[in-house]
Amino acid sequence: MQTTSRPVTSNQAGPHLRLAEVVARHAQQAFRKPLSVFGEQPFDQAINAWQRHGGALIIDAGCGVGWSTRKLAQQFPDAFVVGVDQSAHRLRRNTPWSGPALNNFITGRAELVDFWQRLALARIHPAQHYLLYPNPWPKKAQLQRRWHGHSIFPTLLSLGGYLECRSNWKIYIDEMALALTQLTGIEVHTEQWPVDPADALTPFEQKYAASGHTLWRCAIHLPQAD
Repeated sequence: MQTTSRPVTSNQAGPHLRLAEVVARHAQQAFRKPLSVFGEQPFDQAINAWQRHGGALIIDAGCGVGWSTRKLAQQFPDAFVVGVDQSAHRLRRNTPWSGPALNNFITGRAELVDFWQRLALARIHPAQHYLLYPNPWPKKAQLQRRWHGHSIFPTLLSLGGYLECRSNWKIYIDEMALALTQLTGIEVHTEQWPVDPADALTPFEQKYAASGHTLWRCAIHLPQAD
């Protein structure tokens, strides 16, 4: 469920007809998956770095090459940003960064499902959480590969804080907004999100904005479950 720069080609014309059913089923069943040994070290490193720094915790979920992590760290200098991605290749890419030197972020390789479970078990509640241009999994049969259709979604929401999702595929954001509204009772709407390429948070967002793509987002201030 990593970010993707490919144009979305879909056989889906609107929000999935089974979205509400899938979201409701996942909300009724506690998510349980064995934690991976692989995920323990990057989680501990990230949380220890945050605790040493102090400040509010921001999660950049599916951070890709980490450019967005740096942009968020620059935008919120008093916070600490943790960028998480499953791809070691993406994290190792030497993406040019012309901004200032920053000491309030870390990036690490981990499966987000595992990372979110560990946050929930540790009762760590990020102040802000970003899902920036996740893989849209655009085929109808792929609903449960999208974050709002995945069984981890209620766990993600239980972490609380400000949650924002952006995509160039409106259906993804429409579905995310519907799922958020269904599970929280808070009305969430899709909004068009014009971006100046100079202010883009990710390399993909910068490309899309520069080429005139219409970009979309939804956002919510989540209550904490515990």
